[in-house]
Amino acid sequence: MQFLNDARGGSAPLTDLTYSDVFLVPSRSHVTSRLDVDLSSVDGTGTTTPVVVANMTAVTGRRMAETVARRGGLAVLPQDVPLDVVADVVAWVKRRHTVLETPVTLRPGETVIDALHLIPKRAHGAVVVVDEERRPLGVVTEADCRGVDRFTLVGEVMSTEVLTIDATLVEGPDGLARTFDVLHGARRKFAPVVRDGVLAGAVTRTGMLRSTIYAPALDPVGRLRIGGAIGINGDVAAKAAAVLAAGVDVLVVDTAHGHQEKAVEAVRAVRRLAPAVPVVAGNVVTAAGVRDLVEAGADIVKVGVGPGAMCTTRMMTAVGRPQFSAVLECAAAARALGAHVWADGGVRHPRDVALALAAGASQVMVGSWFAGTFESPGDLLVDEQGRAYKESFGMASSRAVAARTKADTPFERARKALFEEGISTSRMHLDPVRPGVEDLLDHITSGVRSACTYVGATSLPEFAERAVVGIQSHAGYEEGRPLPSGW
Repeated sequence: MQFLNDARGGSAPLTDLTYSDVFLVPSRSHVTSRLDVDLSSVDGTGTTTPVVVANMTAVTGRRMAETVARRGGLAVLPQDVPLDVVADVVAWVKRRHTVLETPVTLRPGETVIDALHLIPKRAHGAVVVVDEERRPLGVVTEADCRGVDRFTLVGEVMSTEVLTIDATLVEGPDGLARTFDVLHGARRKFAPVVRDGVLAGAVTRTGMLRSTIYAPALDPVGRLRIGGAIGINGDVAAKAAAVLAAGVDVLVVDTAHGHQEKAVEAVRAVRRLAPAVPVVAGNVVTAAGVRDLVEAGADIVKVGVGPGAMCTTRMMTAVGRPQFSAVLECAAAARALGAHVWADGGVRHPRDVALALAAGASQVMVGSWFAGTFESPGDLLVDEQGRAYKESFGMASSRAVAARTKADTPFERARKALFEEGISTSRMHLDPVRPGVEDLLDHITSGVRSACTYVGATSLPEFAERAVVGIQSHAGYEEGRPLPSGW
C-alpha cells in the first residue's frame, strides 16, 4: 500500500489516521468481476472470508460460530466460557454440516411460547416439528403463532403441508442449483432436509445461492473451523492445553493491553505447548508490541486499543491509537517477521473492512456490528418503538468482569467491578434489511470484492500491495455518504 501523496512525490502523513480519514484511489484494473476475487486468508487460519467474529460474550456462541464458518469466516469463543462448555461447543460445531443449516426443532406437544422463543434463533424464521424419531411432521413460523394463545400446542398450529428435500439431492451433482429450482418451483423459501426420512438439516433459497459463492472454512478433515480465547491470568498453560484439547483451530491469547510483561509471558507459556494451530495474541498498536509478541511465539497479532463500539478506553485513559495507522504500522512490522495481524475493532461499514485489508491486515475482527443479529447469543427483545434488538456489552465492562471473576470472593469481585472500561449495556438493533449475520457478510464481502476490482487485485495480498490510499477531510467523508431519505 502507498499513500497518494507518496505517489505524487510528497511525504507520508504526520498525523495518525482513522478509517474515516482515508479513501481508496481507483487504479487501472484487469479484474472484470467481483467473483474473480479470492478472499482467502494467507495467515494459516484456513478462512476463505477475511472476517473474524470477536471473542465477546454478547456476540459469539455456537450458532454464530457455525453460521460464519459455513460462509468462510471464523468465530472465536470468549475467554470467560467455562472449559467444559468450550469443549461441548467445539464438538457441536464440528458435527455441523458444511452446507445444510441446523434447524431448531420442537415436538408437537410443546407450546407456541416455546416456538416464539426459538424462531429468532435462526435467520430462516422457522421451527421444524418432529416426532420421536426426528421425522418432520410440520413447520411453525411466527405467522402461525399470531392471534393464538401462547400455551396452544404447536401440533395444532403447525403447517403440515411440508416440502422436504432429500439430502442426496443437495449433495449430488449440481445439487445446489437443483435444490434451488425445487424450492423456487414450489414457491418455498425454506425446507427441512431429510436423510432416510429423518431430519438432517434445512435449506433456504438464499442459502443455496450463498453456498455457490462462499467456500466454508474447513479443518484438515473437512469440518467447520472455530477458535477459542484465553486470558493472561491464572494457569495460562493449563487453560491453553484444555482449549487446544477441545479441538479449536485457532488459539487467541487475549488482553486489553497486549504489550505488557504478563501478556508476553502468557504467549511464551502457550508456545511451550507447541500448539499445532495458529496462536493469536494482542492487543497492541505499535510495531514494538508486534515484535515482542511475535518473538514470544505469536503467529498473528491483534491490533486495536480503543476503537471498538463498546470500548471507553480512550475516553477513560487517553490510551489508544487511530486504527488505520495502527494497522498499517503493525502489519508492516509483522510482515518483516513472517507474521500477520488482525485488525480488531473500529469497523462500522464495509469500506472500513476494505481499508483494514489494504493496510495489511490478514483478517478483520468484528464485534458489536454482529451483536445485533439473529445468530448472536442474546435473547431477541423489542423496544418501545417495536424495533427488535439484542443487548451488547464491552469485555472490559463491569458486566463482563463480573462474569470472568465468578470464582473470586465477593469482596474481590466487588473491588474489580469498581474499575471498568467499557459499556455494560447497549441496545444493538437488528437491521430490518440485514437481520442475520449472513446478510452482513454479504454486505461486507460485496464491498471488499468491489474494492479489489477498483484497485485491480484478485487476492488479498495483491490488494494490500496495489492499494493507493488518499487522505480526506471530514467534508470529503461526508460527500461519500448516501442520502437514504432523499433531498
